[in-house]
Amino acid sequence: MSLIKRNTPRPIKFTTNVNPYAYGSVLAEFGNTKVQVTVNVQESVPPFLKGKSQGWLTAEYAMLPSATHTRGDRERKGASGRTQEIQRLIGRALRAITDMSKLGERTLMIDCDVMVADGGTRTTAISGAYVALELAIRRLQNEGLLKQHPLKEALAAVSVGLDKEGMAIADLNYQEDSTCEADVNVVMTASGKFVELQGTAEGDPFSEEQLQALITCAKSAIGKVVEAQRAALNA
Repeated sequence: MSLIKRNTPRPIKFTTNVNPYAYGSVLAEFGNTKVQVTVNVQESVPPFLKGKSQGWLTAEYAMLPSATHTRGDRERKGASGRTQEIQRLIGRALRAITDMSKLGERTLMIDCDVMVADGGTRTTAISGAYVALELAIRRLQNEGLLKQHPLKEALAAVSVGLDKEGMAIADLNYQEDSTCEADVNVVMTASGKFVELQGTAEGDPFSEEQLQALITCAKSAIGKVVEAQRAALNA
């Protein structure tokens, strides 16, 4: 018996070039979740990379005050633990597909701002960030600042979880996420390689068979995300 109930993501939309001042930008939408991603370029690198003929990539993540049902305060005194964890995840994921030696001594700065949060904000941010990053790279190449394309392949992410019946469902919205028995974030390349898995049981422990169902479910959903990314970049 299959343990997968839904292996397709919510309706996906990538609206490119939403910010005229950024090198690359996109509004990523998964269902009602909306994340604006911008990529800017700084012609320098952190001190630990100076003189090493390679670049760097870093990411920041923020929830706008009205992104959730009740207004959240801006993090004026510094990023919360959750925010730091998410932006580190985004940065790690994108660095995994980037050849830093082809960037030159410059830093790509990725900002992910959640406009509307209805579950899966970190995975929406990662999927949108890849699109914005690809656009930024193309502009750098068009301006003659990059001789080689530094991105190894496409990157996408989804959340998957187990419902009350122990069945796997892809791309959880807030209601599904708040009641699920397990919550797993999966980041993968277009070729099917894993970049990161974050998962935990929210209720009872889950079995190896259920874990395999979650991974299979995620792979199917990520395939759909990659299709939507390609369509947006080829439009």
